[in-house]
Amino acid sequence: MGMTIAEKIVARAAGVSEAHANDIHTVELDYLMSNDGTTHLTIDMYNNLKHPHIADVSKLVWIVDHNVPCDSPKTAASQKKMRDFAKEHGITFYEGAGVCHQVMIENHVVPGQLIFGADSHTCAYGALGAFGTGVGCTDYLYGMVTGKSWVLVPETLRFNLTGKLGNGATARDLILTIIGQIGANGANYHAMEFAGPGMASLTMSDRIAICNLCVEAGAKTALMEVDDVTLEYLAAHGGRKPAACYTSDPDAKFEKVYDIDLSTIVPVVAKPHFVDNIAPVSECTGIKINEAFLGSCNNGRLEDLRLGASIIKGKKVAPTVRFLVVPASREVWLDAMKEGILDIFMEAGAIVMNPNCSVCWGSCQGVIGAGEVLISTGTRNFKGRAGDRDSFVYLGSAATVTASAIRGEICSAESL
Repeated sequence: MGMTIAEKIVARAAGVSEAHANDIHTVELDYLMSNDGTTHLTIDMYNNLKHPHIADVSKLVWIVDHNVPCDSPKTAASQKKMRDFAKEHGITFYEGAGVCHQVMIENHVVPGQLIFGADSHTCAYGALGAFGTGVGCTDYLYGMVTGKSWVLVPETLRFNLTGKLGNGATARDLILTIIGQIGANGANYHAMEFAGPGMASLTMSDRIAICNLCVEAGAKTALMEVDDVTLEYLAAHGGRKPAACYTSDPDAKFEKVYDIDLSTIVPVVAKPHFVDNIAPVSECTGIKINEAFLGSCNNGRLEDLRLGASIIKGKKVAPTVRFLVVPASREVWLDAMKEGILDIFMEAGAIVMNPNCSVCWGSCQGVIGAGEVLISTGTRNFKGRAGDRDSFVYLGSAATVTASAIRGEICSAESL
């Protein structure tokens, strides 16, 4: 029987010739990523082991990104614990470099790898053809100590893409539309695989945005076929070589296949308080906002900033709105600065921040109060995600967020 991309990666990691959905395999992990959200808990558990040991320190990457700069003495203490432990054990460590997934994709991830991350949006690595999945502290610690773990091979949902995005739509609108179609539990413990001729029109930034949000449909991982776009990205980021490049076999078994014509996608928003509460932007036009956020591991890349800058150039942020622009990494920040993109945002009245999770995490920057409305390119919109439990978060694309910041109410870029 043929295998899907997910099955092939698990088979490689398990050192077996075949792996199929619902098999359980012991696997060798290629990387283990952790950030300041939970690493202090992992350290505490590690220090309580009878025989603490790191199997392969070269597989560990620790990244401070959730509270940068830190917001309290408690945060400072937990980050110091992480910093000191990483230095003591020689763990690859980043601080101030950006959001963990963007940093991993820019510097470490290659096709064919199996990666555990102590963060749910690790599925973003599928944009490079890697099996990335989020785990809790206990699973992370086991992988850290042994270099291995076990995986129940997921069933695969296949999304065949045709055509090209138009109508002012972006890849962000595409994945939000898919989540609205299948539901927030529609891909529970499944791999979401994207393929088809429509892939050729999607940039690496588009692909990361799509894979990154798949966990919001419950996916175990997200995967895309490796092509010239993938290889060109790797070449431009250190000349990294794939571990393996996989496509699904013609006779691979998929639980369900979805055919999506990209030309039918329109700008959408996810309305409070559920990520699958999807509506066209046109149905939400006129809703007043207090804050707008352009950033996060989903939509904080250079292409997103370019898009926002092209919309706001020569215009001003509405006087009733706080517009936070947060590049996803130092690399993105520097590139945006060199292109004059940050100047455009600042001149328009936006607040440009350092690379970090920022408003998406809802802890250290741009926290919103009771009754306030945020439109965001972040990853989630449940109650309290960006501040007070009685606030409201709408999710939209970089174009929709920027246009809304200008008008002071939700609107599409085409309506300006």
